[in-house]
Amino acid sequence: IQYWGRLRMQEYNVVVETKPGTFEEVLATDDMTLQQLAEECQENYRDRIVLANVNGRLRELNKKVTDGATVSFLNMTERDGKRTYRRSVTLLLQKAVDNLWGDSVHVRVFYSLGEGYYCELENDSIDDEKLAAIKSEMQRLVELNLPIEKNSVKTEEAEHRFRDRGMKDKERLLHYRRSSRVNLYSLDGMEDYFYGYMVPSTGYLSVFDLQLYEDGFVLLFPNKNGSKVEPLNTSNKLYHTLKQSREWSQMLGVGTIGALNDAIAAGKGEQIVLLQEALMEERIGALAAQIAERGNVKFVMIAGPSSSGKTSFSNRLSIQLLAKGLKPHPVGLDDYYLDRRLCPKDEDGNLDFECLGALDVEQFNKDMTRLLNGEAVEMPSFNFKTGQREYRGNVLQLGADDILVIEGIHGLNDKLSYTLPAESKFKIYISALTQLNIDEHNPLPTTDCRLLRRIVRDARTRGTNAQETIAMWSSVRRGEEKNIFPYQESADVMFNSALIYELAVLKVYAEPLLFQIPRESEEYFEAKRLLKLLDYFLPLPTEGIMQSSLVREFVGGSCFNV
Repeated sequence: IQYWGRLRMQEYNVVVETKPGTFEEVLATDDMTLQQLAEECQENYRDRIVLANVNGRLRELNKKVTDGATVSFLNMTERDGKRTYRRSVTLLLQKAVDNLWGDSVHVRVFYSLGEGYYCELENDSIDDEKLAAIKSEMQRLVELNLPIEKNSVKTEEAEHRFRDRGMKDKERLLHYRRSSRVNLYSLDGMEDYFYGYMVPSTGYLSVFDLQLYEDGFVLLFPNKNGSKVEPLNTSNKLYHTLKQSREWSQMLGVGTIGALNDAIAAGKGEQIVLLQEALMEERIGALAAQIAERGNVKFVMIAGPSSSGKTSFSNRLSIQLLAKGLKPHPVGLDDYYLDRRLCPKDEDGNLDFECLGALDVEQFNKDMTRLLNGEAVEMPSFNFKTGQREYRGNVLQLGADDILVIEGIHGLNDKLSYTLPAESKFKIYISALTQLNIDEHNPLPTTDCRLLRRIVRDARTRGTNAQETIAMWSSVRRGEEKNIFPYQESADVMFNSALIYELAVLKVYAEPLLFQIPRESEEYFEAKRLLKLLDYFLPLPTEGIMQSSLVREFVGGSCFNV
């Protein structure tokens, strides 16, 4: 039997990345999985392999090896590997809670905090004893090394399954799926839908931790070191800003993509837009009142990561300050960029537009000091198409009621404004902290919203295609982690610029740009993932969106000079 079995078994030649950067031709059999291939190479990789790239396509490790394939591996600390690991641990958490309390208690994942997900138990509170029980059960499931199985089912059938289990968010999400089939993942009898790939079994998921936090707890993941989980390092201001945004979502009745689609399908899209914009305007007005009451503020410093809507926000804040009797003047730090030929480069040899050294800090301080002293100053303007700073006769002079509203990624860094008195500055941290979830177990990554904003804006205003924007996004993110996030706690106020409806609007503009990215490019994986995300949304037209909306900064039609 063994002899004839060997005769029937075919042997394949496969090119495999046996260790990082080294490809070798190896012999594989037709019954071999990518998981088995990965296990043979694992000793050459520092972190656990969780995903494979086969002929330019991402594949889960339980897939069979194919003849003539070129296989490389992704570990748990790389971008797509990290996402795979995180959603798999989330499934593990769900199973542990289900084993402990059954249908009486469910876990809900809300948003990212530090290197983890903030979660709460529905229908129950959390304490040290319960948290320890969840962690112990998760560890037990890891030791059992239970398989995580994927099954393709008809979308309509999946929708019915989740309806019967009372998982309304997933039922809503799948109701608007255009594909006829979806992949469901099951772990020891518990079934769920996830946005992306998973690891083959629970044995891969030994690195995690749980930590009590505010009204719930945080599921912590490894960061750059795949064998270690760092303690929670996050901003309490960030949590409360996200919590307030969640309360806004509840007020609007739109907490998930499915709920937003329900509103759009029912003809309530314009109402959602108007309510969201009214809530944001109310918050901006309260912020302007806070600045006016302080009395000695001459510089409002606004900073935040890329595509947070800083320019539109600064203009809207200026209008509210004007209504409070002040005379605001918006100033963009981008206009103080060095000429592109003088811009420093990052570690990969690319122009580093995100570092403080990309700005003419000395000239900025000279101009601000002269303005503070009441002198007239000609303000610069940066031309992104030519890569040069220009002067177009825009002269500014400050009086007693004048106030500068300065926006840019380094606004909170005192090294930028080292000559300005501390008491004269009011600092605002702004970011698009998406309050919308895919469903109850899949948070919508905040960075995805900003990346889509940037893809749309850069194509429209800077002549940059989607492939180029995605290619430089990792550099942008490194710059944010170095130059922006460390200063967010120093802000007087944290402002969330995310609009609950905006991805339904961005979809119309982003999809054609993403479809232009060729399959053979390195950026195709990310483009495909973003296209899948956008496919969840019903489109929302821009006709009912006011010209002062932050989303106009990206899609066009803004009444501000953005």
